[in-house]
Amino acid sequence: MSTLRRVRSLVAGESGYTLLELMMVLAILGTVVGALTTLFVRATNAEFEANRRFQAQQTARVAVDKMRREIHCASAITPAGTGSSISVTLPAQCPTSGGSQSTVIYDTAGSGQRFQLRRNGVNLADYVTLQNVFNYTAPTSGVSLGKLRVTLPINTKPNVGREWRLVADMVLRNTTR
Repeated sequence: MSTLRRVRSLVAGESGYTLLELMMVLAILGTVVGALTTLFVRATNAEFEANRRFQAQQTARVAVDKMRREIHCASAITPAGTGSSISVTLPAQCPTSGGSQSTVIYDTAGSGQRFQLRRNGVNLADYVTLQNVFNYTAPTSGVSLGKLRVTLPINTKPNVGREWRLVADMVLRNTTR
């Protein structure tokens, strides 16, 4: 019998958490975990948006670099419309002409506040916020060569984010003065 009494006294003397205390701890823990989850989701979204902005800016730089090489080699540019399209005449000696004179069309396609810069229908840059990106100045007889200004405003969130603007001036080295 003494063993049974000892067991009863041990069981009666044990203390633990009440259901109310357990519920309070779970509520506090849920609040802390919820706040941390919100923080991590916002940080992940910010990183994603920064990467998207960087990629859009980088593809615009590469597109303008490719365009610059062709424009420097071009013998003529024919603007079409109000600055949303140009036809570039490449002589046979240009590396991208394929050994014979060819014509390349650069244009912007899209709608609203999101356009793509294209070369012969192939996208070169995205998230351009302006449709009329080309400004061509024809060569002046005896004074200057032909010049092309390309203005690419890039913004992945046109109504929210800040705009990044790439402006490039290119000279047609094969035009006559």
